[in-house]
Amino acid sequence: MSNLLRRLSITFLGALTCVCGFSSLTLAQEGDADLAKKLSNPVANLISLPFQANYDHGYGSEDGSKFYVNVQPVMPVSLNEDWNLISRTILPVVYQNDINGNSGTDTGIGDTVQSLFLSPTEPGPGGLVWGAGPVFLLPTASESSLGLDQWGAGPTAVGLFMKDAWTVGVLSNHIWGTDDGSAASATNATFLQPFINYTTPDAWTFALNTESTYDWNAEKWSVPVNGIVSKLVDVGGQKVSLGAGVRYWVDGPDAGPDGWGARFILTFLFPK
Repeated sequence: MSNLLRRLSITFLGALTCVCGFSSLTLAQEGDADLAKKLSNPVANLISLPFQANYDHGYGSEDGSKFYVNVQPVMPVSLNEDWNLISRTILPVVYQNDINGNSGTDTGIGDTVQSLFLSPTEPGPGGLVWGAGPVFLLPTASESSLGLDQWGAGPTAVGLFMKDAWTVGVLSNHIWGTDDGSAASATNATFLQPFINYTTPDAWTFALNTESTYDWNAEKWSVPVNGIVSKLVDVGGQKVSLGAGVRYWVDGPDAGPDGWGARFILTFLFPK
């Protein structure tokens, strides 16, 4: 556990260093609760820089463990008065041990998932907020054990409703990969993330979601259920969301992970 806390400290200190590059941005005056609710919307017109730290264990015969930080910049671009294009990137930085039996330790970056959503600037009928576009799997892993070594692409979409303090919706994608590289077979996977969030007037957010993946080749589900509590705060004029929670693996492949895991989130917000 001490090693985990040390790695979390290093991650958060690195995050504080990285965010200095955004210091020239001017923050708009916006209510903290409104900003916290925007974080619950994957296609909100809000620049943000989340660092999502995750810990899981139970991999393989040696009860292997994985600690990884997903760097997830979100960048909206206004195309015109009716449409936005939202870029969402996930780049994992990974430390793992004995993932495949007595396989030792691997450290580096994993494969990148890049999503682009075309989304209306105003909600649709009934307050529906939605976005759709392509998703890409990029073979950026620094070690073969940290990625699939193949290119991939497919569709992605999100739909949600925001009513008072509640945000309810689902994000999904499907990626087909090439049959090149070191992976045993081409990627053919569906990702589903239903979510429900409640945000209080003093900018606390209580979130429940799953991040389920179905591997069509192996015919296996991976289903972690996440419960996260976060708070939006002001640090020297910089809006920051701090979050922590747990997850439980309801289902997964035989090689793990299983049982309980943990998640910590540090998000820098840059309102327009």
